[in-house]
Amino acid sequence: MRKLILALVSLLALVVVVDFGAAAYSEFRVSRSLREGAGLSSDPQVTITGFPFLTQVAEGRYQHVEIRAQGVPSDALGDVAVEADLHGVHVEASDLFGSSVRTVPVDHLDGRVKIEATALGAYLGIPDLEVSAPPADRSDGTGGSGGSGMSTGGGIVLTGTVSVGPLSATVSVTADLVLDGDKVTIVATDLYFGPEGNADFTVPAPLKPAVLGLFTREIDIQQLPFGVRPTKVYAEGSQVAIEGSGDNVVINLDEMLAS
Repeated sequence: MRKLILALVSLLALVVVVDFGAAAYSEFRVSRSLREGAGLSSDPQVTITGFPFLTQVAEGRYQHVEIRAQGVPSDALGDVAVEADLHGVHVEASDLFGSSVRTVPVDHLDGRVKIEATALGAYLGIPDLEVSAPPADRSDGTGGSGGSGMSTGGGIVLTGTVSVGPLSATVSVTADLVLDGDKVTIVATDLYFGPEGNADFTVPAPLKPAVLGLFTREIDIQQLPFGVRPTKVYAEGSQVAIEGSGDNVVINLDEMLAS
């Protein structure tokens, strides 16, 4: 009986090792395909969750796949971070372990792009831009709606050195993140002198609109990972995140960040 138990335990351990090994190899294959297709400088992180993995292989359907990639090139914003959560991924075993798979049906996809302060600063023409969370959620009196078809994702504090008349000064402003259809806009609303900002410069009233205008810009991004349309924009730490979701989509591994 003791030998039988030991044999069963050994067999179970072997099955677990084989299962995790197959999952790791599959993650590597997907990661390498994404790197080559998107022209990345390093392999993105790919995690296939759910146990046992080999049961999912037999079914040709994977419960949840996480993709995290840094330095994904974007035409308008330079390099950005891309995250995607795929639920119900349909891939045949022969395609997963082979090299022919390029398009993959997915039951549900949540995707987001995260823009670092340095990339956003380059886009706005403010190289030393800093992004921080606001002291409290802003309200426009409409429950987060900026009008028909528009929604606000709360506020952020932006700090950077800009031209104030003939001078250059470090200025902090509060700004709203607005999503109107496929358009994401940063709208500077007022000067800010609270603890999240580093500015102690008082902007003369006649120059205030021009200064706010330097921090106001539409973000030229219409699609998110694998072609998902944007549905939400918000601040996360020192980043601006734009995300969306889609059902019953077919993703192309050569187009991590479609344009």
